[in-house]
This record gives sequence, structure tokens and C-alpha cells, in this order.
Amino acid sequence: MASRTEIFGLYRSLLRTARDLCDYNIREYTKRRTTDGFRQNQKLTDPDSILLAYEEGKNQLALAKRQSVVYSLYVPKVKSVMELDDAAITTN
Repeated sequence: MASRTEIFGLYRSLLRTARDLCDYNIREYTKRRTTDGFRQNQKLTDPDSILLAYEEGKNQLALAKRQSVVYSLYVPKVKSVMELDDAAITTN
């Protein structure tokens, strides 16, 4: 069975990985999904279901880390419309 420390470590790792995502929508979705998932599973008492939820969380962490790498490879040059200069807006 996963210890309480390991579970909180997984939670912190998921939030830390979400913080590294460059896209705002994906970053916020990942944070929201993490907190919702942990809140949903917080009342689990059966050791088998706790272990299953912990393993699913580890899988989600690995997925988030892979996505973080992929998204970092394709970061847009301009993060938002507010960062465009006036010349780029008038020429289009």
C-alpha cells in the first residue's frame, strides 16, 4: 500500500508538472483534474482501491511529463494576442 507521504508526493509532483506546461488552458485543466481526482479518492479506505488509485495517479504523472516535453517543443512564438506589436496587426 502507498504511504501517506508517497500520496502527497504524487500530488505535489502532478501540480509541479502542471506548472511547467506552457499553455494556460492545459495547465489549468491539469491542475483542476489533479485536485478533483485527489478529492474524489480521499475517502477511499480499501487498500486495494487506494493502491489502484495511486497507480493511476503515477500513470497520469508520466503522461503529464510526456505532454510537457511535447508542448515545450511547439511553443508558439507569441503567447497571446496582447503580445503582438502594432505593425503585425496593421499588416494583416
